[in-house]
Amino acid sequence: MNPVLKLLLEGGNLTTAQIAQVANLAVSEVEQRLEQLKKDKVLLGWRPVLDLSNEAAAAATVRAVIEVKITPERGGGFNRLAERLARFDEVESCYLMSGGYDLLVFVKGASLQKVAGFVSEKLSTIEGVISTSTHFMLRCYKDQGFLLNTGEASTTRLTITP
Repeated sequence: MNPVLKLLLEGGNLTTAQIAQVANLAVSEVEQRLEQLKKDKVLLGWRPVLDLSNEAAAAATVRAVIEVKITPERGGGFNRLAERLARFDEVESCYLMSGGYDLLVFVKGASLQKVAGFVSEKLSTIEGVISTSTHFMLRCYKDQGFLLNTGEASTTRLTITP
């Protein structure tokens, strides 16, 4: 595996200088490899991890996880329908899953009603969608490996008493 890519996966918050030092490369070589990863569409972008629980604008955003059962298409399987769903602006992520449902779709909207409208008017009306099950996210405790401020003063284990 490309050593720069490996370091991005394992230590995503390293600077180019740190990556160069660990990979025993020149900084210019790391930058060149990063540019090549972008050109090859392997590195699609950088994304910060933010705790927006105290921000009013973020608090107004509603996020949901939707389990979707679909009928696979002849000659396309799940791919064409999944790619169609992924194109909606409301969809943040879309995954093909094993188990009791076929797709796991992460969506966001300005309100509960907007997300519900997306599910009832756009998602569930698509030919091939058998059923949906929507779960609204109430609170995030950990995102992309980072613990978020949970508001609790103590991080020690609770005392167990008989």
